[in-house]
Amino acid sequence: MREFEGDTIEWPAGGFPGIRINPETLLPEITNAEACAAALESSTDPADRVFVLLVEGHAPDAAELLAEARYKNPESFRLRTFEAEVLRVSHRFDRAVELFRQLLAEVPGTPNEALVHQFLGRTHFASGHIGAAVESFARALDLRVAQSADAELIYSSTVALQRARDVLELAS
Repeated sequence: MREFEGDTIEWPAGGFPGIRINPETLLPEITNAEACAAALESSTDPADRVFVLLVEGHAPDAAELLAEARYKNPESFRLRTFEAEVLRVSHRFDRAVELFRQLLAEVPGTPNEALVHQFLGRTHFASGHIGAAVESFARALDLRVAQSADAELIYSSTVALQRARDVLELAS
């Protein structure tokens, strides 16, 4: 549990040990460096290293490792989503949105559709397009609920949607 503007809010899981989603910024952060390091050390999946580099804000290093991993596994959906995440971390939001939309066209009706909407919402939120973020997070949440997704995923979408709605309301 972390303190967040006077209220105690549990940060949603970030998809890797030691990483959680900051409910204010909606970005993943390392919250337990030891757990993250231990998980990385035991991992053989290069996508895990790419993800941690992205969380740490090392987009050039992540891009280099990602290029090597994509060469070996060009069809990996996870690696393809990280291509768009590299663009987001590099503040190339329009390109990231474009790539996420391409991925959405490939995954309708699958659990990956909700995941891409969640990533797309994060990109819109980071770029200041809060209305679009609300739409993406709402779609991710609806899909996750309809697919009876893991409770952590539903919680993550719920927190993101509420935060985006709060920011949109403050801007009105």
